[in-house]
Amino acid sequence: MRGVVVMGVSGSGKSTVGTLLASRWQARFVDGDDLHPPANVARMAAGHPLTDADRSPWLRRVGATIAVAADAGQLVVAACSALRRVYRDELRRSAGGDLAFVHLTATREILAERVLGRHDHFIPPALLDSQLATLEPLQDDETGLAVDITEPPDLVVERAAAWHRTRPATAR
Repeated sequence: MRGVVVMGVSGSGKSTVGTLLASRWQARFVDGDDLHPPANVARMAAGHPLTDADRSPWLRRVGATIAVAADAGQLVVAACSALRRVYRDELRRSAGGDLAFVHLTATREILAERVLGRHDHFIPPALLDSQLATLEPLQDDETGLAVDITEPPDLVVERAAAWHRTRPATAR
């Protein structure tokens, strides 16, 4: 296993949960938002969803960042929306191997409330519906776990850590 990607739509808590997981595991945390090119940030800040062409170089950059850390022997926890199966496939290719995904889930109402409550992020609330429309849940052949974010972040992290501990050693 090359790393763990905490995935989900805007407002799901990817950075919070990812940071807590990385701290718990003494792993390197990579925030995919920090790897967006300025053009992507400007596009989203203006309320325009990214296209697949916009996302592709960014996903390769996130995967390559995971690969560099994993090649250096570091456990990596990355926060990345990874909304579609093809995006997760690109992350796996770019990371150079399998990744585990922790999909943070909630109702649209809860996500909208969380997005509206934050003022320090470049993604506006208007993009939530396009992200939800794009979202493809993890498939049976993907290593991953869906976790409801209505619980406190510490409990979400505990569920993800417990799942990671109990996976077969060959899937780590």
